[in-house]
Amino acid sequence: MSSKPDTIIGLEVHIQLKLQSKLFCPCTTKPCEEPNTHVCPICLGHPGSKPLLNKKAVEAAVKLALALGAKVNARIHFSRKSYFYPDLAKGYQITQYEIPVATEGSVLLPSGNMVGLTRLHIEEDPASLTHKETTCLIDYNRSGIPLIELVTKPEMHSPEEAREFLNELITVLQYLDIFDPTAGIMKADANISIAKHKYTRVEIKNILGFKEIERALTHEMKRQQVHDVVRETRGWDSVAGQTYSMRAKEEEADYGYILDPDITPIQITQEFIAGVRKTIPELPPVKAQRYHQILGVDATDAHVIASDLALALLFEELAAHHNPVLVARWLRRELLRALNLSNKKVTDVNAQHLHELFELIEEKKITDKIAQQLMEELVKKDFSPKQRVQEQKLGVVADEDLIKKACRDIIAQNRQAVEDYEKGEEKALHFLFGKVMAVTKGKAQPDVIKKMLEELLKK
Repeated sequence: MSSKPDTIIGLEVHIQLKLQSKLFCPCTTKPCEEPNTHVCPICLGHPGSKPLLNKKAVEAAVKLALALGAKVNARIHFSRKSYFYPDLAKGYQITQYEIPVATEGSVLLPSGNMVGLTRLHIEEDPASLTHKETTCLIDYNRSGIPLIELVTKPEMHSPEEAREFLNELITVLQYLDIFDPTAGIMKADANISIAKHKYTRVEIKNILGFKEIERALTHEMKRQQVHDVVRETRGWDSVAGQTYSMRAKEEEADYGYILDPDITPIQITQEFIAGVRKTIPELPPVKAQRYHQILGVDATDAHVIASDLALALLFEELAAHHNPVLVARWLRRELLRALNLSNKKVTDVNAQHLHELFELIEEKKITDKIAQQLMEELVKKDFSPKQRVQEQKLGVVADEDLIKKACRDIIAQNRQAVEDYEKGEEKALHFLFGKVMAVTKGKAQPDVIKKMLEELLKK
């Protein structure tokens, strides 16, 4: 029998849906710097106003549920979650409690661990608060923004694994096109407990950003190792890099859930589910498997490429015209490296000019070293690789006499390295090889240089 892990982590992830209007009213969800302008009697909770459910929110929730293998309920209800706080104009939040959109489901992590899901439901976002020294300002533009809340089982055992889960989740959201990472908000409440304190659970509320979630969990895990722990809700101060006590942990009964009498139960028919299922694209695990098994791409390359929708689309466009294995290797290693160095995105690169670059590589008109240089430059600015190679004479040096002369010159100039090679030191050959590559400015084929060096050194 295996022992229980030292750390247990569960997440409640709140995802802002990519919709044009709010969850229960026609107010726009577009960001606005002017507070309290995207509001109406419904999202301000005026007496007599009646909520009308946004059908597209249900479609998005069912879409995510199906993608994660969750069980969609045939009949769902909305409830009122009552608590007193300035961000709730009505005095309650409309959410789902008794019967959510879906239950169960799971997310498979690259590490092989399977994280199970408890439930997936729809709810409205409260207003946003700005705390001043002596007062608090409320912006109801956010009030009523449609959210999906995804609750995991407590099956993660490190902050790194929690971030890994979130990375996999956002990849799925990216493919489903129901979350906009540039305009939408994704935040999480994280529950963490450790064996030392008999798994007394502490919740950290409203953490924004994957990196901050990992930081908050790392800090809290260390804090629990050296301090007494009580069941409570804590906040996260990202500037100070520490959690702080907010209040005793609420129980579900504290919220006084009741079924919302203004919203009738919603029937989710099999026809509706079938229609939503048709809109789900090929998801990353299936895509990666196809790349590996059918196109022959390395399994790791396939997973990395499939995990980024923009990269996957670029790969498929290029692989339709070039060797898929070659394309995958260059995109995963060289393109991603160049993008990271320049802080650019995949979509910043001109696909047509990458076509040109791969033609030059496949036809062996340039060396890998020149290709790497061109890839780095293409990320920074747009140009024609073929034209650049022609203008700057970057093509492969095919004159064997020139290469042989360069090899002879380097051998003559580096007698110590030659002696080391004759003693059996292989790194001496690598040293000489690098010198020849530098002299030929990376334009000679590496295998030709290596062969000539070995032949000359035997004489």
